[in-house]
Amino acid sequence: MRIVNFLLFLFTLVLVSCFETAQSIEGIDSEDISMEVDEVPLRYGIEEDAYKIYEGTIKKNQFLADILLGYGVPYGEIAALEGVSKDVHDVRKLKAGDNYAVFTNLDSTERASFFVVETSPANYVVYQLGDSISAYLGQKPIKTKIREAGGLITSSLYQTIYDNDLPVDLAGNLSLIYAWTVDFYRIQKGDYFKVIYEERFVEGKRIGVGEIIAAEFGHRDEVFHGFFFEEGKTSDYYDLEGENLRRAFLKAPVKFSRISSKYTMKRYHPVQKRWKAHLGTDYAAPKGTPIVSTADGEVVASAYGKYNGNYVKVRHNGTYTTQYLHMSKRAVRTGDYVRQGDVIGYVGSTGLASGPHVCYRFWVNGRQVDPYQQDLPSGDPIPEEFRADFTVKSDSLNQILQKIMIEKAL
Repeated sequence: MRIVNFLLFLFTLVLVSCFETAQSIEGIDSEDISMEVDEVPLRYGIEEDAYKIYEGTIKKNQFLADILLGYGVPYGEIAALEGVSKDVHDVRKLKAGDNYAVFTNLDSTERASFFVVETSPANYVVYQLGDSISAYLGQKPIKTKIREAGGLITSSLYQTIYDNDLPVDLAGNLSLIYAWTVDFYRIQKGDYFKVIYEERFVEGKRIGVGEIIAAEFGHRDEVFHGFFFEEGKTSDYYDLEGENLRRAFLKAPVKFSRISSKYTMKRYHPVQKRWKAHLGTDYAAPKGTPIVSTADGEVVASAYGKYNGNYVKVRHNGTYTTQYLHMSKRAVRTGDYVRQGDVIGYVGSTGLASGPHVCYRFWVNGRQVDPYQQDLPSGDPIPEEFRADFTVKSDSLNQILQKIMIEKAL
């Protein structure tokens, strides 16, 4: 009996001890028991200390084998790498000037375990060698800073941006945003811009301009605002009223007409009596029917040609150009600026034509295409469900724009 009581006493002591220990641990602050963990230095996501690293720059006409053979990688493995990496980055097309790094074993063999090539200041490709051959994409951390700028144009947008020591990328980005509202071929002295934009940095070096958040462009006594707005599937630039800055093309250059011949690479020509490509869309309409420009732009040609007859060509921006053939009479001159829907001529059958119609031609980046197969700007306004959010954002950004001073480059 005494033995049993003694055992019960010991058991009680153990329980009390465990309870007190648990309480003491519970009461300890996490900072008191935290352990310092050394941060592992990484380069391209690979542990630096685990390898020797050799850096270089791709030379003209240099192939992957030219580099890796010197680091103990056999031809067979290099060939296998080309196969597994083809959907990531074609190693047969290394670009001269790109930086690369070879990670080798620490032992005396110094055999390559990884080959990394920088495809841009921020992006790179990692090729893993050895038993597990693979390739994957990586990106360096990008830091973004919000900038504000403005400038008074004295000659051209590009020159003003350059003279004000601003990123030259801004000129191209602004011209894309305002391609449908500002005629950049008619920029004049006294026009101005204000802009709020992202500037991106990698390892402390500027790599370019990111999104333009908001802009104001003064052009020919008109002021055009542009606010970037992204919500769900909505992502574009809009003015203060929520209207899309993009201007959609009209479906046809003439009203109450019918398509008599479509864009095709093979059509039997009714006049020449032979098969040939027809790089336009014909709209049959009575003689004298008004022909309108399908979008804003500058008339770059208003002339007569043996085959085209009376024709007008309109350049809308750096991407799109349209042309209208076989007019009975032209209503505009070369150098005129026309708005979407302006009458530029009248239906006829001049040139190589079998009857009254207008042949409508469409260029994208200098190449004639079928306009009805293109993903053209829609011009849709802000959806109603997002209009309140857009108004709050655009109003606050507009207040910032109004505080930006317009500076003339010295």
